[in-house]
Amino acid sequence: MSRIGKKPVELPSGVSATVSGQTVEVKGPKGAHSFTATDDVTIVQEDNAITVTPRGSSKRARQQWGMSRTCIANMVTGVTAGFKKELEINGVGYRAQMQGNALKLSLGYSHDVIFDVPAGVTVTAPKPTEIIVEGSDSQLVGQVAANIREWRKPEPYKGKGIKYKDEFIFRKEGKKK
Repeated sequence: MSRIGKKPVELPSGVSATVSGQTVEVKGPKGAHSFTATDDVTIVQEDNAITVTPRGSSKRARQQWGMSRTCIANMVTGVTAGFKKELEINGVGYRAQMQGNALKLSLGYSHDVIFDVPAGVTVTAPKPTEIIVEGSDSQLVGQVAANIREWRKPEPYKGKGIKYKDEFIFRKEGKKK
């Protein structure tokens, strides 16, 4: 039994959802999102909640049950509060700044890295060593943050690179004479 799948997704005030077959559309103050579930689950809207139940007891149906419920819950959270990932830049001379709709990163390469921000996500650099990625789509926010981090992952000896704000970098000891 899926503990996550059993819980209904509550719809807060200001959020409207429509269920048509396997497609769920959620609209709120921060935008609208839709999700199409597989045929292994049944989606029902009752009053102010959306309930997901599996069709059968196969392994795939139970997997889709919890995943579908989580995707719907993420859409509801996205259109109400939104999602946010914070990145920190560590290293001498490493910095970031916004130039229009592009993020300019100086990461110790012979050239500056220009990262074009995709639609649906806002990227800000309040400080030269801080990047904030915000949006209403959980998957897109996480993917953009991961793509930015990919340019210079934190290394274990000095901790230089781009890391998530809450990430712990396991430090290693250097060579000894």
